[in-house]
Amino acid sequence: MGHSAAVWDCRTAIEITKDWNGIDQVMLRNPHGASAKVSLHGAQVVSWRNEHGEELLFTSSKAILKHPKAMRGGIPICFPQFGNCGSLEQHGFARNKVWTIDECPPALHPNDSHGKSFIDLVLKSSDEDLKCWPHSFEFRLRVALSSHGELLLISRVRNVNGKPFSFSFGYHAHLSVSDISEVRIEGLETLDYLDNLSRKERYTEQGDAITFESELDRVYLGAPNVVAVLDHERKRTYVVRKEGLPDIAVWNPWEKKSKAMADFGDDEYKQMLCVDGAAIEKPITLKPGEEWTGRMELSVVPSSFCSEQLL
Repeated sequence: MGHSAAVWDCRTAIEITKDWNGIDQVMLRNPHGASAKVSLHGAQVVSWRNEHGEELLFTSSKAILKHPKAMRGGIPICFPQFGNCGSLEQHGFARNKVWTIDECPPALHPNDSHGKSFIDLVLKSSDEDLKCWPHSFEFRLRVALSSHGELLLISRVRNVNGKPFSFSFGYHAHLSVSDISEVRIEGLETLDYLDNLSRKERYTEQGDAITFESELDRVYLGAPNVVAVLDHERKRTYVVRKEGLPDIAVWNPWEKKSKAMADFGDDEYKQMLCVDGAAIEKPITLKPGEEWTGRMELSVVPSSFCSEQLL
């Protein structure tokens, strides 16, 4: 396709191209050279670059680029479940479906579009979905790139079913880091967490920050709406802001698990960290006609910032 359409002025444009499977993908750009790319396969953000062209998201060199499997990296959408439980596939089916561009998106707050290039995508329950998850829904996602380079994802899930249903959710954000052993997360200290490496036992975080020396797979409960991921070597900090998402999932597979994953390089755990805005411990329940909204914004600031300054 390759055509472009101006969104808010002539300097900021959307470009639609094809991905490796011939599925449409959308490139968002801002006036300063930052960009974000989202594939209609899973509505997955597969690239987010700053104004210097540096990639801020991790994608495995061994990622399987074959529909319908979700690609290992970027920001997959986990819905209607996060993790692996019950009869559904791990992290749900939304990340494996082909979404469509939403030609009639619902009105959002003016701040969600002003000064941003954005795309609205929609996924509606299919007959196939209803066989494994018998609830009719409409899922609308806005992916936006601000004039300052922030990446914003806004999910709206509506119950168009005749009865209530519940779901869990996560933005499975794979951040690119210089060296995992040099990274720390601030903002989750003193919180309770569920440890997926210990049968989801509940513990309380004891450290003044989260650092990495081995495999880690946790869900931090009741997390603050601003969390900072400090990358000392690159002297930059990822700032994760969220709304409507009470939990933060943190994951790094470390060496042993990396070698066991076919779509992940043996040493790539050193260059990635997942920090996910999520709703996991207490599923979201929607009555017929009700809608839920969950937002996550990612930005990058110099590492002289700390989480206290971001609140």
